[in-house]
Amino acid sequence: MTEFAVWAPDRSRVSVVIGDEQIAMAPAPGGWWRVDLPDHGHGTDYAFVVDDGAGGWSQPLPDPRSAWQPAGVHGRSRVVEHDTFWWTDDRWTGRALAGSVLYECHIGTFTDDGTFDSAISRLDHLVSLGIDLVEVLPVNAVDGPVNWGYDGVGWYAVTENYGGPDAFKRFVDACHARGLGVVLDVVYNHLGPSGAYLDRFGPYFAGSNIWGPSLNLDGPGSDEVRRYVIDNALMWLRDFHVDGLRIDAVHALRDTRAQHVLEQLAVEVTALEAHVGRPLSLIAESDLNDPRMITAREGGGYGLHAQWADDVHHSLHCVLTGDRQGYYGDFADAGLDGLAHVLARGFLHEGTWSSFRGRSHGAPIDTARVPGSRLVTYLQNHDQIGNRAAGDRLTHTLSPGLLACGAALLFTSAFTPMLFMGEEWGARTPWQFFSRFPDPGLQQAVRDGRRREFAEHGWDAAAEVPDPNAESTFTDSKLDWSEPEQEPHATLLRMHRELIALRKTWPELSDPWLDSVGVDVHAQARTLVVNRGAMRVVVNLGPEPVTLSLGATITRILLASEPTRSENDSFTVPAEAFAICRVTV
Repeated sequence: MTEFAVWAPDRSRVSVVIGDEQIAMAPAPGGWWRVDLPDHGHGTDYAFVVDDGAGGWSQPLPDPRSAWQPAGVHGRSRVVEHDTFWWTDDRWTGRALAGSVLYECHIGTFTDDGTFDSAISRLDHLVSLGIDLVEVLPVNAVDGPVNWGYDGVGWYAVTENYGGPDAFKRFVDACHARGLGVVLDVVYNHLGPSGAYLDRFGPYFAGSNIWGPSLNLDGPGSDEVRRYVIDNALMWLRDFHVDGLRIDAVHALRDTRAQHVLEQLAVEVTALEAHVGRPLSLIAESDLNDPRMITAREGGGYGLHAQWADDVHHSLHCVLTGDRQGYYGDFADAGLDGLAHVLARGFLHEGTWSSFRGRSHGAPIDTARVPGSRLVTYLQNHDQIGNRAAGDRLTHTLSPGLLACGAALLFTSAFTPMLFMGEEWGARTPWQFFSRFPDPGLQQAVRDGRRREFAEHGWDAAAEVPDPNAESTFTDSKLDWSEPEQEPHATLLRMHRELIALRKTWPELSDPWLDSVGVDVHAQARTLVVNRGAMRVVVNLGPEPVTLSLGATITRILLASEPTRSENDSFTVPAEAFAICRVTV
């Protein structure tokens, strides 16, 4: 017996359509409609028909909670019984976020085939690199054959573009077999522009934001809408064995309730964590610089496990590249001193003036209570590459020496570091913004929207921007797996492996407490010395060799990107190079 159920509180009639048969459903408490049917289990195609309020029947619609859309987001749903999949990860105990290294990956461009099954063939590369958690960009159902994933409308369904729900389970299972956890990127702040049928069923929507329709999280009827979000999150963690969720742009979640939906989610994920017996992580992408996101609920916070830390990225980016367009302006002005500040504090904007916003912004992190491991940091990610006009990586701007210096600062920090796919070898393939909606009108709207977005962020709107709908924009963004065997890529890859191994060997480098971090800056020479217990990370970003006194006897050089000289407490570091050493303390 299979139960078909849908929430449609304002409808007078609801039916489920299977084959050519339309079967009336019965109203149930809370605005739900239900019917139990025999012989329609796993693999059955179905759709719902709801009263359109004008006395007629509307066209069949996919299930808002469909886990499988084999015919696309406009087609019929297919029943998924999750217990039909044969998992092999019974002994998997999970991966805690603290102490881990993340790797952000877009399945469609990670390999030539762009599927979950082909991605499995590259997992051993991640293991040899030292990765702990693979952060996968959204995999939910989206209209069209290619997309970043943030235009999803079937939040419960895994896109057929990558292989569908069982293929995703095979990917997660294969990750766990290799000791890799999986973090899934989920989007709850908006729905995509094509195939969003939720409003046909009930009061799901409450206005819109710059990306599309947004959810009703606090108005009339919002109890079930909140359940729609939270049940979706629990589904990925429970039924797909995912180890964590990265929640996109939480600052766009409009919720005025006493308990924010993020806190409610954290409460229920904690309960699920106790049940499944492995750590489950919630990572927010937040533009608010609000420490409550990552403060424990016992301390008055939301209880999320981490958030992306754009301030650290922006500071690193500006110091390494000299970029100062748009939101980079304040970080460029702060320079090396600003970088030193964020390495020890996490946020640059701590209730201070933001010229980009035209107001003060943020609040300081209480570093005595909130560890740095709750900030996920990076030199590059999908946004910071893909939202550049040409989707160019730092490889196109920086020397191999400066790329290595940036990596050294990232992997010796108190934060939780993350790489974007291919960054470990300095990939030269761009990662551009791409989508391909079947509707020509939407295709043009995407082109126009990209130009407007560049203008709003201070970029040159007239710059040559690849057409998001062109096949070449997508194919050019695929990784070139022949690069890691070539120079200078092979050397940079080896350096990343050594940095990650060093971080996992010496506890001072994975110590998450920001209070123990000290940073000495020499702005004119463009040097930083980061103090981590008995460790010193000496970074020379300048064009000339520099000799520095560390104020303590150097006992061992652990890793250097170029040959260095040391004598007692002095260190000579070549241009655009770093060295990591131990000293007497």
